[in-house]
Amino acid sequence: MSDTSYPAPSQADDKTTIASPPTPPPYAVTIESPIADATVSFQDSPAPTTQQAQPVPETLESKPAPNHKTANGFAKASPSTAPARTRLKRDNSTPNMNGPLYMQTSGNKTVLVRRLKRKEESTWKHLARWFVENQIGLSFNLLALIFLAQTFIPKAREHTYKFFNLSYYNPRSGQYRIGIDDAYFITFCIILFTGLRAGIMEHVLAPIGRFQGITSRKTLTRFSEQAWLMVYYTVFWPWGVYIYCTSPHYMSMKNLWTDWPNRELDGLMKGYLLCQWAFWLQQMIVINIEERRKDHWQMFTHHIVTTALIYSCYAYHHTRVGNFILVIMDVVDLFLPLAKCLKYSGFNKLCDVMFGLFVVAWFIARHVLYIMVCWSIYSDVPQIMPVGCFKGTNDNLIGPIDPPAGWSYLLDPFLKPDGLVCHNDTIQWAFLAPLIFLQIITIGWFTMIVRVIIKVLKGGDAEDVRSDDEGGDEEEEEDEFVYEEAQPLEEEVGVEELDLRNWERRSGVRKQASSSGVSLPGHSDRKELLGRIGCEKQVD
Repeated sequence: MSDTSYPAPSQADDKTTIASPPTPPPYAVTIESPIADATVSFQDSPAPTTQQAQPVPETLESKPAPNHKTANGFAKASPSTAPARTRLKRDNSTPNMNGPLYMQTSGNKTVLVRRLKRKEESTWKHLARWFVENQIGLSFNLLALIFLAQTFIPKAREHTYKFFNLSYYNPRSGQYRIGIDDAYFITFCIILFTGLRAGIMEHVLAPIGRFQGITSRKTLTRFSEQAWLMVYYTVFWPWGVYIYCTSPHYMSMKNLWTDWPNRELDGLMKGYLLCQWAFWLQQMIVINIEERRKDHWQMFTHHIVTTALIYSCYAYHHTRVGNFILVIMDVVDLFLPLAKCLKYSGFNKLCDVMFGLFVVAWFIARHVLYIMVCWSIYSDVPQIMPVGCFKGTNDNLIGPIDPPAGWSYLLDPFLKPDGLVCHNDTIQWAFLAPLIFLQIITIGWFTMIVRVIIKVLKGGDAEDVRSDDEGGDEEEEEDEFVYEEAQPLEEEVGVEELDLRNWERRSGVRKQASSSGVSLPGHSDRKELLGRIGCEKQVD
C-alpha cells in the first residue's frame, strides 16, 4: 500500500472515512483519539491507485456520540449512544453471494461467513439419544431396584421373585408350564441384555477395537456391535445345540411333531426359549434407537417375524421345532460377526476365509435345512399330528374335540395357557406362511452375499453390502453449513491501552515506512489481513 497522510480533524465531531473498493472483507478499527472523537474505518484493497473520501457503508457506519469532557481534558463518547449492531440473518440462501468468500465481486455490500448449521431433532430422537447415552445406568439401576425390593420388602417378594426365576413349576413332573407370568422373566432378560450389551461394548469390546488400531468412531461402534453378537451366539448357540442333541427329535424331522400337545417342558428348554425371545425383543428396540442402516426395514421385519414365530411355537407347544429353527439360524451368526470384526481390525485375508465359511454355513443352514423344515410342515404334519382341539393341563388333558365356530379359538393359547389349543389346516398354514416369508427375506440377503462373492473372486475384499458403514468405513457424517452476514470486529479501549503495533510485534510482520500518523498492522500484507479476519481460504 502506498504511504498516505491523513490530516487531523479540525473539530471534535468530525468523522473521517478512508475506504477502498469493497472487494475484500471489511476490517474496522474504532480509535479513541486524544485529539478529538473520531471513528476511522479502514478497508483493505489489493492495490489502490487513488485515495478518496466517501461515506461509510451503512452496515459499518457508526454515528458520533455527544462529547463529554473527562478529567484529563480528552473527549469521550457516551456509551449510551453506541451504535446498534446489525442483526444477523440466518438463512440457507445466499442471495448476495457471487462466489466463494474469497471471490466476492465488487457488487456485494456485505461479507458472508460460514457457520455450522444446527440440526433440528424430533422429540423421539432426543429421547432415543438420551436412552442410548444412559442405557448402562438405567438398566443396572432398574435391576438394583428389583434386587433391593426382593431383599428388603417382604411383601414385594411375591412379585419380584418372578423376575429371577422361571414360573409355573410342577413339582410332580419336575417340568414347567407356560403362562402370563413368564413376562416377568422376559422383562428381566431384556433389561439385563440391554445393560450387558452397552457395558461390554463400551468397556470391553471398544478398548479391544482401539488396541487393534481402529480409530474411526463409526467403525469402532460397528466393531463393538458385531463383537457383542459374537459373544451372545457363542453362549446361546451351544446351549441350543445341547438341547437339540439330547432331545427325541435329534436327526429326525418327523419326531418334531410327535407327542403333541405336551403342555409342559423342562427348565432348560423353557429358559432357552424365553431368553431368545427376550433377545429378539431387545434387538427390535436397539435397531430403532440407534443409527439406522440401509436395510433397517428388512431387519425390523425380520425381527418381528422371528419374535412372532418364537411366541407362537411357545404358546402352541411346538417347542421342538422352535429349538431346531433357532439352532440352524444362529450358526450363521457365529461366522458373520467374526468375519466383520476381522475386517474392521485389518485382517483382510482371515476375513475372506471366514467369509467363505460363512457363505457355506448360510447356504446349508438357511437354504437347505430351513427348507427341509418347511417341507416337513407341509408333508409330515398332516400325517402325524392329530386334527382337533385339546384343553386342560397334562394331568387332565381333554381331547381331541372339534374346534368351535369362528376364529377366536386361534387366540386361546396366547390368552389361556390351559385353554383350547387346536390343530387343523388353517393353523398349519398360519405357521408355514411366516416361515416362507422369512425365507424370502433371507433369499434377498443371499443375493447381496453373492455380489460380495463375485467381488472377492475378482480380487476385492469381502464387504457386507447390507450395512451403511461397510464399503465406506471412514466416511463420517457431513456437516451442514449456513451463511451469515459478518460484522466488523470493534473494541473500545482507553488511550492508555491503545497499542497499534502490538499485533505487528507478535506476528513478526515487518511493515514498510508510512508517513501516516495512524497505522494498520498487517495492512501491507493482504494475506495476513485475510487470515486475521477469518477467511476460510486465504489468498496468496
